[in-house]
Amino acid sequence: MSSSPAPPSVTPGLAECGWRDDLPAAQALSRARGRVARVTEQHRSGYKVTDGEYEFAVQSPSQWVKASLMPEERATVGDWVLLDPAHDRIEALLPRQSLLRRAAAGEHYKQQLIAANIDTVLVVAGLDGDFNPRRLERYVAMVGASGARPVIVLTKVDLQVQDAEAALAELAKLEVAVVRVNAREAAAREALQPWLAPGQTLVLVGSSGAGKSTLTNTLLGHERQRTGAVRDSDARGRHTTTHRSLLRLPGGACLIDTPGMRELKLTGEEDLDDAGFADIETLAADCKFRDCRHDREPGCAIRAALESGDLDRRRWEQFLKLGQELGQARQSLAQQLERRAEDKRLGKALNKRLVDKYGKR
Repeated sequence: MSSSPAPPSVTPGLAECGWRDDLPAAQALSRARGRVARVTEQHRSGYKVTDGEYEFAVQSPSQWVKASLMPEERATVGDWVLLDPAHDRIEALLPRQSLLRRAAAGEHYKQQLIAANIDTVLVVAGLDGDFNPRRLERYVAMVGASGARPVIVLTKVDLQVQDAEAALAELAKLEVAVVRVNAREAAAREALQPWLAPGQTLVLVGSSGAGKSTLTNTLLGHERQRTGAVRDSDARGRHTTTHRSLLRLPGGACLIDTPGMRELKLTGEEDLDDAGFADIETLAADCKFRDCRHDREPGCAIRAALESGDLDRRRWEQFLKLGQELGQARQSLAQQLERRAEDKRLGKALNKRLVDKYGKR
């Protein structure tokens, strides 16, 4: 009589790495076997994971090297995986709670995974030349599609941008939490405490020089991440963080630090309703005609708000720009999915012909 496979092994230390019983990964364990681990680093050569007690390198499944595989079918930092019971090799990717991604730069459509199974995305921006409300709107749109909640963290409070209060008032329209901190001071941890509960996972995103590494050091309580100087000419910093990594914070939360992002392309899975444009949507609902194009139609509430100054023209232009970009990204995504489905169909047809001719092996 054969024995049934042993249930998955979950060490008590995984709770300090973000493991919770309410996660989709935990719900899937009844149908799985192996050792549970969490991806802490991703490199070109492979992955590092933690089982709650040790951090070590692992091999990835052979099928993950296939060029036809969609990026989301491979693991990224923050993912929960099952390891072979006897070897340091990933056997399976467990279901995700959330996934933050962007479209990679370049002519051909391709998605880049940033972090998985995150609860909160800390969007870090400096109150210097780095401050750009239009870019923050783009971040909020990306986070809205991930399944996590965004929090805007404004650093370098000792500096001021021109018309800072007006810019901050504009951020209030995004209807997301905004926190102002000095990333070097311990008070920054207190300001972010509502999102640092045990079992929570956060990810830091933002451009180089925004203060992510400095904030990471403050949250850790010691200097782990190297920080670099920022150019006075454009407030840009060097990539002091060179790869994504998951870190345990004092108190039980986890933090994923990421390299700076200078280009934020939408994937096609975002929704402008999640990007903080509720005020524009409300205005559009007041237009005289339902199919108003907000151009020359009479009774256009958008044009009236632009003329009166109630709607900032730059914000309206950003809304149009993101909408156009989102439409193009959705088309590219649909084409990629269609090509993938066709490749699968052709592959199955080829396999069937081979089986019919040579039989099953």
